[in-house]
Amino acid sequence: MSGTKTRKVYGADFKAKVALEAVRESKTLNELGQEFGIHPVQIGQWKKELRQRASELFESKRGPQPVAEHRDPERLYGEIGRLKMELDWLKKKSGLSLPR
Repeated sequence: MSGTKTRKVYGADFKAKVALEAVRESKTLNELGQEFGIHPVQIGQWKKELRQRASELFESKRGPQPVAEHRDPERLYGEIGRLKMELDWLKKKSGLSLPR
């Protein structure tokens, strides 16, 4: 089976580079396809996705938002208690007595 083709996987950086080149429109999709060794239809799809999702970059306000999970210690202690009960139940059902 020497004739089987393997699917190429491109990284996000490479996709972004090619899509930005396509958005600039300094070259046609066919020219970009020859330059990067990718089918022009694929470049068109990456270009379309870049345009659709570009606004997501600017939706959030300044800086990353704090994660609310770390601000609720009561919920975290409840989660610890639930997990401890599950562990005790599993130990009991399995017949194992693990040292503490």
